[in-house]
Amino acid sequence: MYPAELVMPRKAELTDNGFEELLTSGSVDDTLKKEGTTLVVINSVCGCSAATARPGVLMAVAHSEKKPDRLTTAFAGFDLEAVQQIRTHLMPYPPSSPSIALFKDGQLVHFIERHMIEGRSAQMIAANLADAFEQYC
Repeated sequence: MYPAELVMPRKAELTDNGFEELLTSGSVDDTLKKEGTTLVVINSVCGCSAATARPGVLMAVAHSEKKPDRLTTAFAGFDLEAVQQIRTHLMPYPPSSPSIALFKDGQLVHFIERHMIEGRSAQMIAANLADAFEQYC
């Protein structure tokens, strides 16, 4: 488990911008079974990937005409119960953090794995998400 002093500033980057934290398996299941669209960001301390994932997500949400109904996040290596439960909804994809998932009516419709974040700019991630928002939201 990561120390809070590493995690909290990285959590705040999303929660200060309207993302609701998913902290328990129950909150994950309750949120994902709601009608509409839910964006789930599995946040991470990883400097190379998470450093572009968070800004990319924020850019997409800020600049897209269509947006998910709910913006949520859980932190890998910190919010253990929630992340474990989110990953059951991401099957058959292997665990990946950071990663970004879009659910519609409880079904996974778009997923950006870590390997799709690595080496990509925040703008590229934002464009990928904006396309998904346009299609599913």
